[in-house]
Amino acid sequence: MQDSTQQKKPFRAAALKRTFRLYKYVKPYWPAFGLGLFFLFISSLANLAFPKLLGDLVDAANTHKVLTDPHKINRIGLLLVGILLAQGIFGYMRIMLFVNVTERSLASLRQHIYNHLIKLPMRFFLSRRVGELGSRISSDISLLQETFTTTVAEFIRQVIIIIGGLALLLHTSIQLTLLMLATLPLIVLIAYLFGKVVRRYSKKAQSQVAEANTIVEETLQGVLNVKAFANEFFEMKRYRTKIQEVAVTGMKTGRFRGAFTASMLIAVFGAMIAVIWRGALLIASGQMDPGMLLSFVLYSSFIGGSVAGLAEVYTSLQKSIGATEHLLEILDEPAEPVEEIATIAPEDHLTGQISFEDVSFRYPTRDDQDVLTGISFDIAPDQQVALVGPSGAGKSTIVSLLLRLYSPSEGLVRFNGKDAAGFPLSALRSQMAIVPQDVFLFGGTIRENIAYGKPGATTDEIEAAARKANAWEFVERFPDRLETIVGERGIQLSGGQRQRIAIARAVLKDPRILILDEATSALDSESERLVQDALEKLMEGRTSIVIAHRLSTVRQSDKIIVLDKGKLVEEGTHQELILVEGGLYRNLSEMQFSH
Repeated sequence: MQDSTQQKKPFRAAALKRTFRLYKYVKPYWPAFGLGLFFLFISSLANLAFPKLLGDLVDAANTHKVLTDPHKINRIGLLLVGILLAQGIFGYMRIMLFVNVTERSLASLRQHIYNHLIKLPMRFFLSRRVGELGSRISSDISLLQETFTTTVAEFIRQVIIIIGGLALLLHTSIQLTLLMLATLPLIVLIAYLFGKVVRRYSKKAQSQVAEANTIVEETLQGVLNVKAFANEFFEMKRYRTKIQEVAVTGMKTGRFRGAFTASMLIAVFGAMIAVIWRGALLIASGQMDPGMLLSFVLYSSFIGGSVAGLAEVYTSLQKSIGATEHLLEILDEPAEPVEEIATIAPEDHLTGQISFEDVSFRYPTRDDQDVLTGISFDIAPDQQVALVGPSGAGKSTIVSLLLRLYSPSEGLVRFNGKDAAGFPLSALRSQMAIVPQDVFLFGGTIRENIAYGKPGATTDEIEAAARKANAWEFVERFPDRLETIVGERGIQLSGGQRQRIAIARAVLKDPRILILDEATSALDSESERLVQDALEKLMEGRTSIVIAHRLSTVRQSDKIIVLDKGKLVEEGTHQELILVEGGLYRNLSEMQFSH
């Protein structure tokens, strides 16, 4: 049992330390934050003046005294009004400054997390869902808003009031102070126990909200499939189940928070009853003035409220720790060494020559399964090379290795005879372009989607790329031409139109190495003719790697590499491979052309 406790304490300390790592985003706004803290300090001290002055006001009007001084009463009253007005001004300034700092800090944090997220390697995304990651940037950071805005400020305010109030209480009556402090250990214990439980349920609720957001994200992205399979009610049920889990967890949290609040009220007001009871006896015996008891009771309520406030701060901090643990898990993931490319160094220019030397590969999530085994081949500059083979043979994996989305488990990938790892990652990828089978278009305009290949391209460059890709003939028929909105994932365009937008994007990029991944497999005959014509123009004067199931599209390739079950089984031209008796390429070819 002792060992378990010893293990848990460092974890909490480490979690708290990780949470305060996020306060580095406040540093650029430290002057404003510091000024807010100053106003907080002054207003907290002013708070401590109220009970003393109110007690003095009562004593000044005490009719048991020989002489009552109305000027003294008025002076104390005006002083209280002045302090009240100052409190309002200081409170406004403090809140305004803290909110401004918080909003800027959270904007900076969101930007930093997004920047880091988008630079993470592909292996990170293999085990994460888009909706969950989106929830981290939205929900978890929103949870931090309250902490950034109020937690630190409240902590400082409560500490000032507790320390200052205790000092004044001791000055007023040591006997009553000791009586009040007897309840403090109970309050601290309650805060500790309930805070621990609330933290656990808060973290659980955040994970469940992230899962619910994932369902919304995925069903809206795949709404066509949802409707095509008539699964609207299935998705409603799936979402309802997850939301009910969130509600149940929230209600459990609410029960504990309710019990916590009730316990604190009993402890705090029980202490106040005991203090007033004892104080009344002291007044009756002439050992205390009524004003002193009023001051003492007000100071006690201030301190009790501040202790309860500290418990709230602690609870808020527990929730923040739950949120920051998720965010810091993302921030602690090592990012790819990508950088903004302005110009490419001469030694990093690709000639188009590619070599695979005994390359084997296993995905990080399936480390026990070889996807590629001992692959070796050479591609000369400006060659058109086809990768063919059954599904799952490893064709797309070779493309991933070329783009350095992953690194080989064994062997080397070389460009210009140099190890791919020796090239800056962004410089390497900036000289390659891919036209996939399933084209992803952003939900903006045709102009934005084509210009993605070269941000900052002129209208003339975009139009020239669209013409070369045989896309201009349908773009100019739209009323808004390049400003036409393509819709979510390009839903307002046909498959052939989306492919030609993707080709125009690649044309604009003007890559040294072009990768075509089943670029025409899902098109009708007319669209395929237009796309194939655009691809042939695009492949001129550059190294091209074509993945194809339909062998009719690769007959003219300079070299055909045949893969099966992650191994290179044949290599040569169409004419050479068609003559190999019992060869895989010949079998595939005969099966396709016999149909």
